[in-house]
Amino acid sequence: MIYLNQNAEIYNNDIRAMLQAFFDNEKVILDKEGTRLSLTVEYTVDSDVETQVESGGYVTFTLEDQEGYHKSKTVVIDFFNKKIARNPLKAALYRMLSGYTRKELPWGSLTGVRPTKIATQMLEDGVNEEAIHRVYTDTYLTIPQKADICIEVAKKEQQIFRDFHYEEEYCIYIGIPFCPTRCLYCSFTSYPIAVYKDKVEDYLQALYKEMEFVAGSPVYQNKRLAAVYIGGGTPSTLSAGQLTALITKLKQIFPMQHVREFCVECGRPDSITMEKLEALKKMGVDRISINPQTMSDDTLLLIGRAHTVEQTKNAFLLARNAGFSNINMDMIVGLPGESIEDVRHTLSEIKELSPDSLTVHSLAIKRAADLNIEMERYHKLVKGSTNEMLLEVDQCARELGLFPYYLYRQKNIPGKLENIGYAAAGKECAYNILIMEEKMDILAMGAGASSKFVFHKENRIERVENVKNVDEYIGRIDEMIERKKRMFAAFE
Repeated sequence: MIYLNQNAEIYNNDIRAMLQAFFDNEKVILDKEGTRLSLTVEYTVDSDVETQVESGGYVTFTLEDQEGYHKSKTVVIDFFNKKIARNPLKAALYRMLSGYTRKELPWGSLTGVRPTKIATQMLEDGVNEEAIHRVYTDTYLTIPQKADICIEVAKKEQQIFRDFHYEEEYCIYIGIPFCPTRCLYCSFTSYPIAVYKDKVEDYLQALYKEMEFVAGSPVYQNKRLAAVYIGGGTPSTLSAGQLTALITKLKQIFPMQHVREFCVECGRPDSITMEKLEALKKMGVDRISINPQTMSDDTLLLIGRAHTVEQTKNAFLLARNAGFSNINMDMIVGLPGESIEDVRHTLSEIKELSPDSLTVHSLAIKRAADLNIEMERYHKLVKGSTNEMLLEVDQCARELGLFPYYLYRQKNIPGKLENIGYAAAGKECAYNILIMEEKMDILAMGAGASSKFVFHKENRIERVENVKNVDEYIGRIDEMIERKKRMFAAFE
């Protein structure tokens, strides 16, 4: 445990994020007893009036441990001015923690989930790439490779969204919260289909009711539907008939003529059949995802996926035979018990299949996941992802002709590494970027779905959440509709 002592909490979130970046899974507490390391942060307002106008004061970081380590660092700065002070203070703390731990973080002092946002804004402002690169490496202390990939992703995003009109378009997300089994690392809304099979029709009827209400809203009558994403869970746990009925309903009530992409997650290979693939293809789905996560049968068994590597390969080939020319594959680096050699093996198998896009997740240990709940059982196996693993992925993706188009980070990733999507030209998933960039309304329906409403003139975002529990969603569907009704009223 780490003791954090501050005489003010002006940069509390930044300081805690930096401590967590260096000391994964260690609690930061306000009681010194029983802690092995302490960080004291003291803000002092300069008593000299003239100096105060110039600098505002100074901040002193003091790091001490039980072995006698003691080091202090003072930064003279106007700490009340966060726009000026935030990055220098974070950089000073980063250097102190880096010196103590003798390790460097690929992302340096850069915290937050969207590191590409800096490059995106600077490109929009007309700043050249060399200057943007220096901001990442000099201000945020990232390694050059992270600066390079942020600029590359930002440029790709600009290219993809050149013809999008954020205020005139919207996206739809439909959640299907059923899976063959629940994966060890999963924190999504997911229920085993074998247990809930008798409730699927009731769920779909509730979903249709919500869809009909949303489609009837006058707010979106003059806007164009840009993208549809059916996720979960695993939508392909539904039968071919249920998938056909769902998409038929969707097409009956929403105008689809302007849709640029129609994606369905077929994430679990053990849920995929030719009948389902043919139904999706016939209904106009143009992008699907088949997710191995790993190409190790031992790891698949450990994480509870209940399918084999051979099933993954067969499912992929079925999709190609069904006519799908835009197939994504997901993989996770840092899975329990896996080394960089396991990652290389997974990549070699994926390379043989040659997907049209590859989405790579660094293992996140989320609060609601069984992996976190049962961490005592698995902690010796959980080493987390490494930047070396991500570099292997990057090399493999580029050899396949796939290039990075979106990137984000999550709070619960050991080492604070990233998730990144690679795709062939023209095969990028615009929805994946839109959900992160938060520039377009996303109308989300189903259990656990989260809608995002963008108020462009006010530069703010409002969210409307649906309950996660399937039974509650079915029983409280009128309440879910009422939540959206109140939000729609704000636009009228």
